[in-house]
Amino acid sequence: MEKSTIKLFYGTKEWILFLGFLLFILGLNLKHHYNNFLLFKHNELFQTTAVITNIYPKEAFMVVKLQSPNFDCYTSVALDEKLKQFDEVLITLVTSHVNFWEYLRGFYAPSLHLYYEKPLQNLKTQLATFVAQQHDHTLFQELYKALFFAIPISKELRDICANFGISHLIAISGFHLGVIAFVVYWLSYLPYSFFHTRYFAYRNKKYDILLLTALILLAYLIFTSMVASLLRAFVMFVLALFFLRNNIKLFSFETLLVTTLLILSFFPQYLFSVSLWFSIAGVFYIFMFLEYFKNLPKVGQFFLFNAWIYLAMNPITNFFFGTTSYLQLFSSVLTLVFTFFYPLIALLHLLEVGDLFDEYLLHMFRLPAYSSEVLTPWWFLCCYVLFSLLAIKKKAFFVLLNGMLIGFTLYIFYVNSTHY
Repeated sequence: MEKSTIKLFYGTKEWILFLGFLLFILGLNLKHHYNNFLLFKHNELFQTTAVITNIYPKEAFMVVKLQSPNFDCYTSVALDEKLKQFDEVLITLVTSHVNFWEYLRGFYAPSLHLYYEKPLQNLKTQLATFVAQQHDHTLFQELYKALFFAIPISKELRDICANFGISHLIAISGFHLGVIAFVVYWLSYLPYSFFHTRYFAYRNKKYDILLLTALILLAYLIFTSMVASLLRAFVMFVLALFFLRNNIKLFSFETLLVTTLLILSFFPQYLFSVSLWFSIAGVFYIFMFLEYFKNLPKVGQFFLFNAWIYLAMNPITNFFFGTTSYLQLFSSVLTLVFTFFYPLIALLHLLEVGDLFDEYLLHMFRLPAYSSEVLTPWWFLCCYVLFSLLAIKKKAFFVLLNGMLIGFTLYIFYVNSTHY
């Protein structure tokens, strides 16, 4: 007999109380950000210490992305500036044209003075150096620093990932968190079992280990500077612990909505994070797959899962990033392979032989892409999102949704073929 679950909310009253609480939290956080904004705008010039998180070379200058204690921003500097990623700088920004919403989401501001102070030295940069030193090619230095530490990558590597349709694998999110949680859980299981049996056998061993795993994942989240997609995954992991404890259904669209609202109320700046919305959309279609393909044999689900998620995400990703390449047809296979590759390559880096696959990956990266840019029309995206939401309740809309995603995929590859 199937074990019944209870609901998170039983009526409108519970939802109103929950939303009221979130609005209160949102108001407090917006007030905090607005007070920082007023300090930033107090004078026309604002001086701060910041860390360079990425550099974008242009023809006549460089654009650098800066992370300061209260905001992220971009500014332009001369090409002759000898700056590197993770350098600490003292910079004076012009604040006159920055409004509050730009301040919240990350803005561009001209700068008058930029003084190099020192390279940033912390555990993250030391570990990133440890990983980078195992590779001769800069592409692989960037690749593994992104995979393990959520360090931004260059345009060259970003384009390669887009051509293969594996950008979602490079951006740390729920999959990576799941692998880390799995490893931490089983590494903790035997040591904890020893003490559990002798001293506190009355406790729920599995739940205690999951709580320990959650604490380690929280440390990793802070370590990676609260990457939006990783934050989404962590919040869902914590909610899953609460739901398991209280016998509430885990995989539901309601869970995803609660997660999204919690994140936006505590971190309103993530409203403008494309990576967060991609992560939410990915989980949305995973839940839809689990809902409508649950009666398929397990083998069929295993092989169909990555392919369907790739097709379902296509109209959304192509609205923002229109790169289309025949290599993307292998995206679902590469995603499946990555499931085993990720923990293996992490272990190889710990053993200081992280370059074992570099030669083979370099041949793969150098395959001709024959890519073109095919953007999703805004009206098609609106219809696609609407049908996706309606498909939560009506199977007929799910059938229409599948027709749309297949038709769109055929369209973008047809357009791509006409360029060659």
